[in-house]
Amino acid sequence: MTEQNPFEAMMKIGQDWAKAMNPALESFTPKGFEALFPTMSKDMMETFMGKGISPDGLDAKTRLLLTLAALTVLGGQAEAQIRMTVRHLVEAGATKQEIAETIAQMGMFGGVPAMTKTMELANEVMEKDESA
Repeated sequence: MTEQNPFEAMMKIGQDWAKAMNPALESFTPKGFEALFPTMSKDMMETFMGKGISPDGLDAKTRLLLTLAALTVLGGQAEAQIRMTVRHLVEAGATKQEIAETIAQMGMFGGVPAMTKTMELANEVMEKDESA
């Protein structure tokens, strides 16, 4: 009896399912993920992620800063998600200072390498926005 690695088996099932749903997903990459989700407008973000969900709760900018903090603590590995979150933060009205402070604060929890990687990604997004 041959034993198949259960993780490989599940990955294969997921890949087969994705290909069956959309053959173009065969060549899908994480960088392609970013292209699927353009930056939402400030009003749309507030409706779906802020006061539209909970009128007495957090606004979209605060929720996005918390998201950036979590992505930083995860090691700055989710590059596409970090770039998208920074773009959304800029659109939601966050300042460079607020973004940088959020990332820097997480260096205590996720480590300096995670903080550095996230800071580099955020800086790339903001520099690109300035030159556009």
